[in-house]
Amino acid sequence: MPRFTLPRDIYHGKNALEALKTFQGKRAVICVGGNSMKKFGFLDKAVSYLKEAGMEVALIEGIEPDPSVETVMRGADTMIAFQPDWIVAIGGGSPIDAAKAMWIKYEYPETAFEDMCKIFGLPKLRTKARFCAVSSTSGTATEVTAFSIITDYAKGIKYPIADFEITPDVAIVDPELAHTMPPKLVAHTGMDAMTHAVEAYVSTAHTAYTDPLALAAIKTINNDLTGSYAGNMEQRDSMHDAQCLAGMAFSNALLGIVHSMAHKTGAAFADLGAHIIHGAANAMYLPKVIAFNAKDPAALKRYGEIADSLALGGNSDEEKVKLLIAMLRKMNEALNIPQCIKNYGADSLPAENGFVPEDIFRVKLHDIAVNALADACTGSNPRQPSVEEMEKLLLCCYFDTEVDF
Repeated sequence: MPRFTLPRDIYHGKNALEALKTFQGKRAVICVGGNSMKKFGFLDKAVSYLKEAGMEVALIEGIEPDPSVETVMRGADTMIAFQPDWIVAIGGGSPIDAAKAMWIKYEYPETAFEDMCKIFGLPKLRTKARFCAVSSTSGTATEVTAFSIITDYAKGIKYPIADFEITPDVAIVDPELAHTMPPKLVAHTGMDAMTHAVEAYVSTAHTAYTDPLALAAIKTINNDLTGSYAGNMEQRDSMHDAQCLAGMAFSNALLGIVHSMAHKTGAAFADLGAHIIHGAANAMYLPKVIAFNAKDPAALKRYGEIADSLALGGNSDEEKVKLLIAMLRKMNEALNIPQCIKNYGADSLPAENGFVPEDIFRVKLHDIAVNALADACTGSNPRQPSVEEMEKLLLCCYFDTEVDF
């Protein structure tokens, strides 16, 4: 039967971080990424608030973007030694995702990473600790979701962990943390949020509970993302709420093959010296996947409904889909995101010749397609591609060519 699961408490708005003062327990561990949360004083505030609540605090710092299996295992060892009652993850999607996986290993030390990746197959958590996620970026919404993305660099594959057990107990959505984002991060996380909302709306698992959240997120992101990118902090605040709404939608309605493809291409070319950043991958692939999925009548109708909610015009669903695709491509241009892999530069900006050469892409194409089809997000996509269709779709995403199949 359908299920709708969110954190028990979501604290939002200015100074929401102070909710940490109300937590009860003896020990808390804070998981954090790079230096931004420390630089802007938010890490010190979090430590201070938890100590004010009477807790001893330990830190797991330096969690990298696209966190690795090895990082997860090291962090879990720290938790096992410290025995926290609360796990508080603060920052972007990476430290929160890593902390979720650490949480599993902390509660069940015998669990192998492969066991974590069995979709909706985790044992009951909260036998040792509860989990609080504090988001500093406006895109992943992992503070309210049942998902975590961990990278196996040896295989060059990002693996989604999916289970309602890892939905945080508490989410803190304080817009002041998002004020620290540089413009490129605003762009990428914002298009990640747009993709979450669009895929949730057309997912085969969508419900009457998720649809309003997805549409509200799409409308707000369309209105406010480019302004947030330009430095408007009121729109930045609005985006922080919108991405959370998108997260509530997709955590329960699931996603589709835009994310499957992004997961399997993101680290596939790491040996060339760069990643395809997740949000940028979603931005490039979303228009192509809409064109592919729109061959399905039910998806066509729902894409038309999205276009109607944005007042894009069009006299038929086919026209509305074309207008929706054009709108998304225009957003990519405004956010300085490439339209295809061929033009994806090593700095993630548009380039005449990107860092992934055509010959290397073609060599890896079949394996990427197979891995994308096996991704956890594929099952809820409204149109199920064959391996051959997935290869063709990936080629369209490489060359920015029309999807006519």
